[in-house]
Amino acid sequence: MECTIDWMPANGMAFSAQTGSGHLLTMDGSPDGGGRNLAPRPMETVLAGTGACTAYDVVLILRRGRHDVRGCRVAVTSERAPQDPKVFTKIHLHFVVTGVNLAPAAIERAIALSHEKYCSATIMLGKTAAITTSYEARTEAAESAGPSAAESQM
Repeated sequence: MECTIDWMPANGMAFSAQTGSGHLLTMDGSPDGGGRNLAPRPMETVLAGTGACTAYDVVLILRRGRHDVRGCRVAVTSERAPQDPKVFTKIHLHFVVTGVNLAPAAIERAIALSHEKYCSATIMLGKTAAITTSYEARTEAAESAGPSAAESQM
């Protein structure tokens, strides 16, 4: 895996990253650090990537288990160390998984497998941060798109 990052000096503290897969991502610093708030902060992209990594795993695991998953959202909250380096010290991942007849045990298993075995991002960040998870299962009728909520905690 590779990535090339270029500073965009005309935009203060903005950076453009070109990924090995050919995609572009812009990041910016906070105004108090010379940025212009034109794009996510670099550490926000780390957090977003972590959420996407684990969501990808959960959807893939549920699909491979032949579960009718229709949606997956992950709300990620975090805390960082007060001093440099300001590493993540706590990360909480709250999953909202929508589908038809999704068994809570299947969702719990998918989240656990992602957290313990497959998600490189959460496993890596788990070296400095306490990572916790919770989930909410929403049931969708096979023909309908109107979810109702049934919340569970892991």
